[in-house]
Amino acid sequence: MRRTKIVATLGPATTSQESIEAIVKAGVNVVRMNFSHGSSEEHKARADLVRQAAMKAGRSVAILGDLQGPKIRIERFKDGKIFLNAGDEFVLDANLGRDAGDQKQVGLTYKQLPREVVVDDELWLDDGRLVLKVINIQEDKIYTKAINSWELSDNKGINRRGGGLSAEALTEKDKKDIKLAAEIDVDFLAVSFPRNGDDLRLARRLMEEAGGEAAIVAKVERAESIIQPVLDDIIDASDVIMVARGDLGVEIGDANLPEAQKMLIKRSRGKDKAVITATQMMESMITNPIPTRAEVFDVANAVMDGTDAVMLSGESATGNNPALVIETMSKICEEAEHNAGVTTSSHRIGDEFQRSDEAVAMASMYIGNHMNVKAVASLTESGATARWMSRISSGLPIYALTPHKKTCRRVSIYRGVYPVHIDEPITDPMHANYMAVELLIERSQVKNGDLVIVTKGDLMGIDGGTNMLKIIRVGDHIID
Repeated sequence: MRRTKIVATLGPATTSQESIEAIVKAGVNVVRMNFSHGSSEEHKARADLVRQAAMKAGRSVAILGDLQGPKIRIERFKDGKIFLNAGDEFVLDANLGRDAGDQKQVGLTYKQLPREVVVDDELWLDDGRLVLKVINIQEDKIYTKAINSWELSDNKGINRRGGGLSAEALTEKDKKDIKLAAEIDVDFLAVSFPRNGDDLRLARRLMEEAGGEAAIVAKVERAESIIQPVLDDIIDASDVIMVARGDLGVEIGDANLPEAQKMLIKRSRGKDKAVITATQMMESMITNPIPTRAEVFDVANAVMDGTDAVMLSGESATGNNPALVIETMSKICEEAEHNAGVTTSSHRIGDEFQRSDEAVAMASMYIGNHMNVKAVASLTESGATARWMSRISSGLPIYALTPHKKTCRRVSIYRGVYPVHIDEPITDPMHANYMAVELLIERSQVKNGDLVIVTKGDLMGIDGGTNMLKIIRVGDHIID
């Protein structure tokens, strides 16, 4: 059973009922709706199809709504595109008309840019494919020189090497899209380019005011956001961290990405938060039937680093065969999970725990790792106990048993956690033991004589109430 989860972006290639059913059958755990593209009606229709496909397959599939954020872009060209040669001079003009770009100049969506750059800054356009060096600034015009040769077309993004641009994380469009996300009832809301924890706390407040309950995902993509105090604030204010390697790589340099990725995963897991690793993981499979070996290594390394989930973007949004990409990625994850380092852990071994449910979760996994336990069953309301369990590297399957479908979808992103929906809350502890073990038997996860750990609370049905751990031998559970 694959422990690492797969997030797949929806797009033109995953719009029909057939295509969405195919990716659900292939094993997708979370679908991403990119609010940078598409209408509200299209997003609602896709959400409905995802939920129908998940119900048909008998699986829990979560929905992640991804806000566009303050993407800083050039405006448009009269003729659609130009070509700049190395050494060409080119002007970025905040006052130029939206469609007035030509071989010498183009407008800007972010009017503050001339006041936030200095001479000798490097501006990376189109995800770094074209680099412009700032040679002069006059009022609303930035005079630059091309460092390399590249084609430039409409609406390409701009990053300042080293970061430092002050654009607010939540635009007016994002605030409207939060209301749409609440209406759709997304399970996760991703905030692009957060500057600090306050941006995430604002997004959470706006989501709650709109009636939504989505977990907040922080997309780490600014250079300044990986500085320790800022990063800790961002992690503490969010539920999930996304290592958004596209814009982050442009700002800090691709050569620095591997170290940053490992640090972000380790730091986030250390604070008991889930992690998604994203961007260009299987990009060659947009058109090809097999990945490159470099892509295989990339996915496997993210798994061995401890990521909860790996994410597909264009591969599933516009690719030739999204279901095949998911199946291929799944196989890579499963093989990487056999690595010995993936199943051992000293996570928080020297820490003092503040809550009983947290202590029970940690104890369960350490007992499981040091005894011949076959599975852990956690009766949970919010999924918090299962999340804490999943922070411990292990080969043990963790089953989150809950009467709440929302919780089933929420835990779908946690590594090694498998949601199981039960029809109604169970209040009798003895019956809970019996039912939990029987569910594992039904799934062929355990047999007579196997050891199982069951966690639950004295007062079941209460968030944060887990305070009991029991080791049960299958067969004995019938009379226990």
